[in-house]
Amino acid sequence: MKTIYKSEDGKRKILDLYDKQLQRLNTWYKDLYVNTSFGKTHLIETGNLDGEPLLVFHGGNATTAYNLLYFEFMMDDYHIYAVDTIGHPGKSDETSLSPKGYDYGKWASEVITELGYECISCCSGSFGAGILAKTMCVAPEKIKKALLYVPSGIKNAPAINSISMMLPMIMYWTTHSDKWLRKTMLPMAVTEENITEDIYQTAKLSINYSKVKTGMPSDVDGDLMKKCNAPTLVMAAEKDCLFPAKGVIKRAQEIIPNCTTYLIAGRGHMNNMTAEEKEMIREFLK
Repeated sequence: MKTIYKSEDGKRKILDLYDKQLQRLNTWYKDLYVNTSFGKTHLIETGNLDGEPLLVFHGGNATTAYNLLYFEFMMDDYHIYAVDTIGHPGKSDETSLSPKGYDYGKWASEVITELGYECISCCSGSFGAGILAKTMCVAPEKIKKALLYVPSGIKNAPAINSISMMLPMIMYWTTHSDKWLRKTMLPMAVTEENITEDIYQTAKLSINYSKVKTGMPSDVDGDLMKKCNAPTLVMAAEKDCLFPAKGVIKRAQEIIPNCTTYLIAGRGHMNNMTAEEKEMIREFLK
């Protein structure tokens, strides 16, 4: 059986950090598993059981545990189902899906059905936002509201935009020096303060011990996306080297019928939300 991990010891280290991050949540949580045609999928159920149901997708080569810490401000308002992306570090099956077609959207659609919902509001970032965008194309009727934060899958930058991360990554693989890993992440973070300890440790273990997936979800077909009338909030970062706001916001306004856009000014792909931005997300998803 193919595995996404380089070793059993590496897998254990990733899942140990996963569990430690979950234990830092200031609320209850429990494990859920649902079966899909792509494999068994793990979710963390948490938050406010009386709140609006919300399906949450994490970024690529990260984990849902880290993502829950990032979106912890939403715990009081929403009944959260945080999904481990299949084929990525976490507790779902290790089946790797292609980011180029719509398999991720079909998988997410099946997860929604298996959770027992006809439609549900969704929150997503980065790679996970690309998954949500694909789902909006293949199962538009299942999306109640959609938050796409620094999203892939709308207007991805050319691969050459990431070239500044290649040399430091090669140096990190060669030397295993944390200095080079931080230099690898800096084009996405723009400033050192945006490389938090949680994202640093999550990324470090993923790079060290899993078979990192570099391909982001491809841009969705505009005609398919136009079938989704769900209220959608797209928040794109001005200095995002992967998904620059200028292109993302322009195309989102062209292809998403019921779309509100927001510019994350002066920041990159990795960023710390302001209190006003957190409140904007909470109000939109209510």
